[in-house]
Amino acid sequence: MKSIFIVEDETGIRDALQLLLSFENYDVRSFSNVAAFNNRDKSSVPDLFILDVMLPDGSGTDICNQLKSDSETAALPVIIISAHAKADNVTNACNADAFISKPFDIDEVILKIQEFTS
Repeated sequence: MKSIFIVEDETGIRDALQLLLSFENYDVRSFSNVAAFNNRDKSSVPDLFILDVMLPDGSGTDICNQLKSDSETAALPVIIISAHAKADNVTNACNADAFISKPFDIDEVILKIQEFTS
């Protein structure tokens, strides 16, 4: 079973993604902020990361840069989601593999995830 880590501060979006992706047979772990993500069990490495840009205690682009500079996670795909940031700004700020703007179509998100996890 493929696993996905989500960092999203909006409870509704985080819970919806977790539920819908679980129905698609993904093992999903979610975090509401940077601190919770940084305090995770680092022995477990997912197949994909989904990061919101604006978080209460930091930025998804900073997490992305952290992941891409770590040899354990550098090759893993990162999808950035945001209601405020523009795709060009995000790709300039970090080396994300994909960008999805909010509000998003869940089918589009699932297709994008399948691209990276199949």
